[in-house]
Amino acid sequence: MYPSTLWFILLAYAEFIMISLGSSVIQNIDDKDVIDRRTSIVPMSSSTISQPVLWEDLADIEIIRVNETFYYSASTMAYSPGAPILQSTDLQNWEYIGHSVPSLDFGPSYNMEGGNTSYVKGIWASSFRYRPSNGQWYWIGCIKFSDTYVYTSSSVTGPWTKHAVFEGTCFYDCGLVFDENDTPRVAYGTTTIQVATLSSDLTSQVSNAEVYVYNEYVEGSRFYYINGFYYILGVSPGTKVEYVIKSSSPTEGYTGGNVLANAPACPVTNGGSPHQGGIVDDPQGNWYYMAFCDAYPGGRIPVLASITFDDNGFPVLNDVNSWPSSLEVPLEQNVLSEPTGTDDFSGTSLGPEWEWNHNPDETAFSVNNGLTLRTATVTDSLYQARNTLTHRILGPASAATIQIDVSEMKSGDRAGLALFRDVSAWIGIIKTDESLQIAVWKNITMNSDWTTNSIGALEVSRDISETSLHLRASANIRPGSDGAVQFSYSTDGSSFTDLGTKFTMNTTWEFFMGYRFGIFNFATQTLGGSVKVDSFDLSLVD
Repeated sequence: MYPSTLWFILLAYAEFIMISLGSSVIQNIDDKDVIDRRTSIVPMSSSTISQPVLWEDLADIEIIRVNETFYYSASTMAYSPGAPILQSTDLQNWEYIGHSVPSLDFGPSYNMEGGNTSYVKGIWASSFRYRPSNGQWYWIGCIKFSDTYVYTSSSVTGPWTKHAVFEGTCFYDCGLVFDENDTPRVAYGTTTIQVATLSSDLTSQVSNAEVYVYNEYVEGSRFYYINGFYYILGVSPGTKVEYVIKSSSPTEGYTGGNVLANAPACPVTNGGSPHQGGIVDDPQGNWYYMAFCDAYPGGRIPVLASITFDDNGFPVLNDVNSWPSSLEVPLEQNVLSEPTGTDDFSGTSLGPEWEWNHNPDETAFSVNNGLTLRTATVTDSLYQARNTLTHRILGPASAATIQIDVSEMKSGDRAGLALFRDVSAWIGIIKTDESLQIAVWKNITMNSDWTTNSIGALEVSRDISETSLHLRASANIRPGSDGAVQFSYSTDGSSFTDLGTKFTMNTTWEFFMGYRFGIFNFATQTLGGSVKVDSFDLSLVD
């Protein structure tokens, strides 16, 4: 028997044993308009993904793979820095590694200047890509419905810099792709989908073509070049149906409008139908669709499903009408970092999971074995206060606890821990000439144009003498639940006392972003005061 023959028999026998233990079907896209189905051995290192993939507010998903690592970018509106970047090797465990937009350099309102703010503006439905030909990373997105910005970096973790501005051109809800000729192109638009061909350096537009017209409102373009074919995904936000068109040419001949996912039910109870996502393959050749469910008050959370390609080359959920409650993937589980735990603000910079309510005043905070927040704004409104530091709430329910030293507060200052959104509340310290008070402040609301409607009112307060305190907010963000938050405090870090009645979070979608924990310090009389936050602890609760 020849060695090659023996090897073939051994390989066939091994495949038979593995298939007997468990197998999956993967799809390889050939250089033709048909997707072949082949059987692949599932590695023994496969794992089960539970839903949601990550219970945090991370909407308008762009997901890509570079070599063995998956990367994820999401919307952040006015929060700064913008466009967070997460990485994973198993599609289940993710960690924050940076931001594509280090500062929202889009106008004075993003700095809260002149009393103006940019809530519900800024970073949304942008695109994120790696370009192998030059080793550069790219982020591109339309701001204020008017201008498109491009940021680049030679490292995914930064530093990222502004590369180009397309003034007067809005690539709305765009998707960027580099094809086999390394030509950059952007798909974008609403209902009428367009493709812009860009210069090689992504600083100018070479040409533009209308490529497809839907008979209903469709947005959220995601653009792919896969073995000779161009694919553009789009979603109907009203029906939550995800569509896909394809062509062998980037700028003409698109066909389809095929349904990739027909508004399946979210695997999270009472969550909205998964939609507006992206597709990605793993190193073994399996393909997936990651979308988000509207799960307010916590926001829009990512869920994952496997997809196949039909005989005409279109991606489709294995069951177009349903979403799996869990998913087997041929990837070894790899926990990169735990989402819970304590941040003691060691070193001299904030971790990438943190974002300010707008661009911060860099002179009014410092990180050095603790976070010092100096008052940056004189205001009565939490929404007008600069340098509120925010952290996404971890679902389905979690508690944030800060240890705070308030000994350097000035009369009129207010500092503490907020539940931050268009209807807000906080637990914190009110400093007066005569006293320190631990207080709960509620009913802070916004108008429909995202200006302050009400500064809220004090619900309860107690005089205290201690200047080092632990403040806690326990939030239930399960969609369809009571959406309740209980505030509490402690002087020793172990025995906590509830303060005030439970705060009920708002569940409407119009603010888009979900609730966040916010650490704040603002003045109502004069600047000069400060607080030091020694730690932030995040834990799951019942």
